[in-house]
Amino acid sequence: MKREAKPIPRVLVVDDEADILELLELTLVRMGLEVVRASGVQQAKQRLDSDRFDLCLTDMRMPDGDGLEVVRHIAERGLDVPVAVITAHGNLENAVAVLKAGAFDYLSKPVALDQLRTLVTSALRLPAAVSMAKQSERVLLGDSPAMAQVRELIGRVARSQAPVHICGESGSGKELAARMIVEKSARSEQPFVAVNCGAIPENLMESEFFGYRKGAFTGADKDREGFFQAANHGTLLLDEVADLPMAMQVKLLRAIQEKCVRRVGATQEEPVDVRILSATHHDLAKCVQQGTFRQDLYYRLNVISIQMPSLREMREDVTGFASRMLERLRGDMPASFSAQALQQLAAYDFPGNVRELENIIERALALCQDGIITPEDLQLIPVQLTQGEVRNGGAGKYPLTDYLDRIEREAILEALHQTRFNRTAAAKILGVTFRALRYRMERLSITDKDNTD
Repeated sequence: MKREAKPIPRVLVVDDEADILELLELTLVRMGLEVVRASGVQQAKQRLDSDRFDLCLTDMRMPDGDGLEVVRHIAERGLDVPVAVITAHGNLENAVAVLKAGAFDYLSKPVALDQLRTLVTSALRLPAAVSMAKQSERVLLGDSPAMAQVRELIGRVARSQAPVHICGESGSGKELAARMIVEKSARSEQPFVAVNCGAIPENLMESEFFGYRKGAFTGADKDREGFFQAANHGTLLLDEVADLPMAMQVKLLRAIQEKCVRRVGATQEEPVDVRILSATHHDLAKCVQQGTFRQDLYYRLNVISIQMPSLREMREDVTGFASRMLERLRGDMPASFSAQALQQLAAYDFPGNVRELENIIERALALCQDGIITPEDLQLIPVQLTQGEVRNGGAGKYPLTDYLDRIEREAILEALHQTRFNRTAAAKILGVTFRALRYRMERLSITDKDNTD
């Protein structure tokens, strides 16, 4: 008997900007999905009413309404369509509002494509995609001495049950290192739960970490497990652990020390067997000195420390990384780097590290013509630092990522003021495309309010 082929999952993408629609569609098509576009709220509603979709991705702000209307439309009609909303960077109020309205999840602008793929995979429960993601996540590439040392240390700490703290800049592979530790450990077949501590509203933290009993508060209509129970006998990764508020740090310390947690509304504690891994791009020792992180919790978490190298510290690996990523991302599309593009990548400082490199290559693939990626397709604004400034994180004044952002922001604002905020003319001065300038202005929160002319 012949099996019927599974229908290809269909995704509705809603955005009023053609460039964003193109980038999202390219990413989703490469995941084997069928994409239907809608350029606004009203068109999205029409498509939802007339057709079948397995997922909806919608921008928050559009000329004829906002993403909340799309979420409510789906909820009011009882459509079985998970919906995720793309919100402005750092706008927690919007994020909370869309989740309360029934959204499956949200993404912040500018959209990180790896986060987009994770969200889509989770929403659609694509086993093949999950398997491929796990394979890629379990490999830390690079021939530099710094990365070789990290891989060797991961192999050693995986054999113990001691807490491990992984530090390094954003995008340097901290979660990948954590997953490699788990894969090589005795807990590899047990649950692995990764938690972004900075993404949970403070008033929900205790119930999210420890769970709650039915009736503990309004809306608690049944018992629910927290992160600790979900990771029982396995591993819990506390990502961006420096963002935990002080009150939660006290409760977390007790849970780690006693190996017990108490659900909100419960009278008894319950034992949990969880190995703790933590990660942050902040200097946790400095946070202790500044009084924003408890010293006793710091010593509990930082039993073994792994420092992830930045991409600047592995310059000899940059072109190799880029070529391997291009090979993986291009699929059947014939594409290669020009010599000038590789030179520009090798000279770039990558404040976003490997994650930024992957995003740059995906974007360049969408923009390139005739299969050749040129410097213009990369959309880089080069920032020159002396070796001393790189070592000291911007002459010791700023974390390097913040320093690079400050320099880039100043360069863009200078060009904009020079051209009376004519973005097309400013893009020419900066030597980038109009699209690249608009993307960077959005990332750095530069708006017309910055026009002081």
